[in-house]
Amino acid sequence: MSVSEHPVALSIEQRVGGTASLLATVMALPLLDGLFVALLLAGTLETTVGMVETGLLVFGGSATVAVILAEMDDEPRKLLRSILLIGAVLIPLAALQAAIAPMLESVLDLVIFERFAGVVILAIAAKTASSKVSEYLPRASIIILLGLIGSLQPAALEISVVLDGELMARAAVTAAIGVAFAMVVAAAAPTLRGAVDIDRFRFGSSVALGVFALPILGVLNTEAPIALAVLVVAAVLAYSPDGSSALG
Repeated sequence: MSVSEHPVALSIEQRVGGTASLLATVMALPLLDGLFVALLLAGTLETTVGMVETGLLVFGGSATVAVILAEMDDEPRKLLRSILLIGAVLIPLAALQAAIAPMLESVLDLVIFERFAGVVILAIAAKTASSKVSEYLPRASIIILLGLIGSLQPAALEISVVLDGELMARAAVTAAIGVAFAMVVAAAAPTLRGAVDIDRFRFGSSVALGVFALPILGVLNTEAPIALAVLVVAAVLAYSPDGSSALG
């Protein structure tokens, strides 16, 4: 990438063409690789704080910031149109995945599966922090697949369509938070370019992701928005209005 070599964004950039497609893939990746379903089943959307953290760290996050600021040099109005189109697909897909979550829940040992969900977040955090580490870690989809196999209880399968309207709404709102974050970054892009050290924000985001995984793993038993606080600190430390710490 031209400003910040974000490992996750770079790996996607090699497979898709065009900056708009790159941004759409980066933001939709949690839906494509099964991470969002894993977080749904792990109960991360049960609280408002969990929804905000998931929206900002999973659908927003440093990869989204890196693509908007480092790769997309369009004017804010065009950027906002692109992000709205992405959101028009992303939000309904998030709600759709929430619709199938209860059926998956009936066939899984959630205690075991939640541990795999925590591990996959830690793996993504490590990949975000270091391109070298990302070469040795398996894809999120592979870890989630192993989690599904390890926690599978076929005898408990209930094939029934039970739509959880509240869960679907929470999923849609969570995705909308990520889209709104991307829109804020796009609207402020002319000011943020050259004033944000994207690599510093990327590292801070990876730390926030790691902290986000701790309650899921059962290591940290708290509902305090610690991951959100880490993300805010990372954003503050990465911002330098005079451009002294920026890469551009």
